[in-house]
Amino acid sequence: MLVLPILLAAEPSGAQGLTSFILLLGPLILIWYLLIIRPQSRQRRKTQEMLATLKTGDRVVTNGGILGTIVGFGNNTVQLQIANQVKIEVVRSAISGLQSEETSAAAKRAEAATAREVSAPAKGRK
Repeated sequence: MLVLPILLAAEPSGAQGLTSFILLLGPLILIWYLLIIRPQSRQRRKTQEMLATLKTGDRVVTNGGILGTIVGFGNNTVQLQIANQVKIEVVRSAISGLQSEETSAAAKRAEAATAREVSAPAKGRK
């Protein structure tokens, strides 16, 4: 019989194989937790805190890249003003982050400059 020599060639104790398997798998699980799961849960917690502390007047960025200022809240929605007389309503979870003060000030200066260019008549046109 061919099966009998194969069985006899196997390790005599199964406990040693289980121990080496656990010693190999344990560090892999630890590395997976430290590199993937823990940072992702921290980021999710940080985003939930940011969404919970939104207030009127905050400048935010949506997942679609739209910049706006919060002007109102609904049940699960936020109303954003993205330009003069232009308001949109987005789901609260679509907000990806707050815009920093420096970026917010630069955006307001750019908006003002654009408004001046549009309202001023073009020189050299007939």
